[in-house]
Amino acid sequence: MKALVWRGTQDIRCETVPDPEIEDARDVVIKVTSCAICGSDLHLYDHFMPGMKSGDIMGHETMGEVVEVGSAAKSKLKVGDRIVVPFTIICGECDQCRRGNFSVCERSNRNKPLGDAAFGHTTAGLFGYTHLTGGYAGGQAEYLREPFSDATHIKVPQGIDDDKLLFLTDIFPTGWQAAVQCDIQPTDTVVNWGCGPVGQMAIRSAILLGAKRVIAIDRVPERLAMAEAGGAEVINYDEEPNIVARLNDMTDGKGPEKCIDSVGLEAHATGAVDAIYDRVQQATLMATDRIHVLRQMIMVCRPAGVLSIPGVYGGIADKFPIGALMNKGLTVRTGQTHVNRWTDDLLRRIEEGQIDPSFVITHTVGLEDGPEMYKTFRDKQDGCIKVVIKP
Repeated sequence: MKALVWRGTQDIRCETVPDPEIEDARDVVIKVTSCAICGSDLHLYDHFMPGMKSGDIMGHETMGEVVEVGSAAKSKLKVGDRIVVPFTIICGECDQCRRGNFSVCERSNRNKPLGDAAFGHTTAGLFGYTHLTGGYAGGQAEYLREPFSDATHIKVPQGIDDDKLLFLTDIFPTGWQAAVQCDIQPTDTVVNWGCGPVGQMAIRSAILLGAKRVIAIDRVPERLAMAEAGGAEVINYDEEPNIVARLNDMTDGKGPEKCIDSVGLEAHATGAVDAIYDRVQQATLMATDRIHVLRQMIMVCRPAGVLSIPGVYGGIADKFPIGALMNKGLTVRTGQTHVNRWTDDLLRRIEEGQIDPSFVITHTVGLEDGPEMYKTFRDKQDGCIKVVIKP
């Protein structure tokens, strides 16, 4: 089959690789009908995340049709079923899964020693996302093996376009969880940093959950326009010398009650001293993550407010203002998304027409165009916000 494989920093190739096979009784194999490039994939493209090996198949936003079913999965799935594949692989049986904490499933990461060394305790296995999270083949391919399929899958109805359902894999529940973690009240101002695909979903989720006001921060005109179309007030940080002062002005000096970091470890800034410092630290291997956005959130958030962090972080950072965090009594909620906790509700909202997640799609290509689209997406060229691939 054809697949997009990682060959090194900024080196993604479309290559012929062996077809996946059933390896365990709980497996299924699907023929991929749609997949996507995620902002998290760019951390691998630029090699900011450790644990990649040459030849690893990329991708964790995938859906398709079941073509082969393991013996233990036949009670839940059959050939021809249409399924969405969450990026988190879950056993459905461990203590964390029973609690609904699916992104920290205790059994699905088959590289437990690596996970324990990196994070203290192993988290769930993830598709196409380094050997720290199990080294599973990703779904930017013609076919995908789904382990623990009887627990992991999301069965979806016929008659709804892939484009409306594909983002149940990751970005829609990720944006939703980011907003839910804010415990939004009708009087709240919610500020979201980063208007990429996850940020767009977080903005609309905050509005669906009843926020009084949503403010979105980015510098890419197409992203800001999309956020504004979704109901947010927007700030272009290239045009604002002091984001903290601007947000304080917009909230009568009190700061927003809720803040969402939809950026993660590659935060940019225009001329900010701390951002320059972060880049130097990263380049000299003294730190792995750039936390300019996190610092802004901590400083501007209203005392006793909430910081929600769906943006991916990979390792360590410097100059973290823990004194402000502690003394202001801020609550921090973060983590990879517990996808299966949210999908029944989100699928219902799609079916009822409350939201059509396909609004973020700007580019649709074949697998052979995938390597070039990584660069286009990373560099925000051609108005690119979200890339869908049709193998």
